[in-house]
Amino acid sequence: MATNPCLDVNALSVHFGGLKAVSDVSLQINTGELIGLIGPNGAGKTTFFNAITGLCHLTGGQVLFNGVNLTNKPAHFICRQGLARTFQNIRLFKSLTVLENLLIAYHQNMNYSILGGILKSKKSLKQEAEALQQAMEVLKIVGLDCKAQENAVSLPYGEQRKLEIARALVTKPSLLLLDEPAAGMNPNETNELIELIHRLQSDFKLTILLIEHDMNLVMSVCERIYVLDYGILIAEGTGEEIRENPKVIEAYLGEEIK
Repeated sequence: MATNPCLDVNALSVHFGGLKAVSDVSLQINTGELIGLIGPNGAGKTTFFNAITGLCHLTGGQVLFNGVNLTNKPAHFICRQGLARTFQNIRLFKSLTVLENLLIAYHQNMNYSILGGILKSKKSLKQEAEALQQAMEVLKIVGLDCKAQENAVSLPYGEQRKLEIARALVTKPSLLLLDEPAAGMNPNETNELIELIHRLQSDFKLTILLIEHDMNLVMSVCERIYVLDYGILIAEGTGEEIRENPKVIEAYLGEEIK
């Protein structure tokens, strides 16, 4: 059990009518950790992410982030506390450029007035210049700075995944939630993603919670792993402990996790 966690989730439950999508799930993550959340399809992983990021209503439980109660708070409030996420299904503004996707996300960091924007006040011009600089720096981190003016829809699938991560990064999070970031990627793209995740944790001091079905990725980057099955937390431990856990093996249809 983590001590003084930055994210402290206690007995979180999400019910949709009679369906218990997540039931009494508790987990803790320390600052700087890289944690995995795994489980079979339909285990409740994305619902868990939705609940702690304000995209669905908690039926019960509590979410604390750096001591701030985020329980059933709106998504924009949660993002401003320093918690950002990507999505299982890519949600880019595909008709906009790569750079414009980041500038939209960066908007939450600005505080000039509508009138200031219309009149192009000194404050608004300074913040717009800072936004452009920050967005380009983040694009460079993920290797997309040379494609800043291309339409997001024109990017290969793996680069669209990286753009989603970049869009989350410009909100200046301290905790980043990645929902199946390797989905649809080929082995080379997955290896690049693993390198990027390591850099985000080490160079940018990010805490990361990761949902992923690629067990090679999970086992290679995650320090601890939580396992959900039918909305219930069935195991927690290191990669080796999870591989050998009978409940986890049973949840994955009796097949050994490789």
